[in-house]
Amino acid sequence: MTRTTSSLAVAALVVALGAGAADATELPASVREQLASATYVYIATQRKDGSFGKPAEIWFMYHDGAVWVGTPPTTWRVKRIKHHRPTAKIAVGKPDGPSFAAVGSIVTDPKVADLLFETYAKKYPDRWPGYAQKFKDGIKDGSRVLVKYVPK
Repeated sequence: MTRTTSSLAVAALVVALGAGAADATELPASVREQLASATYVYIATQRKDGSFGKPAEIWFMYHDGAVWVGTPPTTWRVKRIKHHRPTAKIAVGKPDGPSFAAVGSIVTDPKVADLLFETYAKKYPDRWPGYAQKFKDGIKDGSRVLVKYVPK
């Protein structure tokens, strides 16, 4: 193989693998629709022994194909991400609702945090006013973090 042919073969492989990875993370339309209308998701994170903890109900934002939450760093979901166990099972709408596997990561992005706050203000209008300042201050002082869950 010549250098050009070899480079083209590698590029084709990268494109093929990238396309496969994109397909693998695409949620079915029915789950995306439910995420758009659900009030809560229920996140169960993976324990050391491989089992999943009890699903925890949490407010969320579905944005750019990922589920985003704002949560204290003392939660198991954050502790497990920090201990290199980012796998989670996310159920939509109720603990036994449609679910999918996801990989969590802690993200620092003020623009996404602002979008989360705007989303929460619209999605939870009766409860958000009582929590807004706590969330906003928490993101600034580290008592809350943004967690992004990408379907796997």
